[in-house]
Amino acid sequence: MRPTRAALLVAAVALTPALLLTTPAFATGSTAASTTVTATSETPLDETPVEDLRVAVLRILADEDSGKAVVREANKALDDGSPEALRAFLETGHRLAQAEDDRVAIARILADPTISDALRMAAEDAVDGTPEELRYFVEVGQYEVNG
Repeated sequence: MRPTRAALLVAAVALTPALLLTTPAFATGSTAASTTVTATSETPLDETPVEDLRVAVLRILADEDSGKAVVREANKALDDGSPEALRAFLETGHRLAQAEDDRVAIARILADPTISDALRMAAEDAVDGTPEELRYFVEVGQYEVNG
């Protein structure tokens, strides 16, 4: 990790609680990075300063729940460093990388030979869904089936 990125990561981690607790996105339970950036600065994402874009990507990267694909894509955006790459990650890259991580999580559920038939059917239906459907299944749907 480059010293600059390490310093930014430390700063982002240190500021995360203060930033999260002051944003309206936190109050609604939304974790969408573009919503957080927009809600924090009241500036559309395409007009957000590059420093704020970096902080938003670093906040996602610092999240312990970020999967391998999200970390990989966030690092690519930070390595590129251009405002366009950072915006692209926040607008679509994060969502698509999260979908990749969610598909892996669903595949792990399907690989478990001890799951119920109902959960297996629900997971098989969800695995080919939209990114939003994948996220819903991983966060909520699998527990509804088992509940």
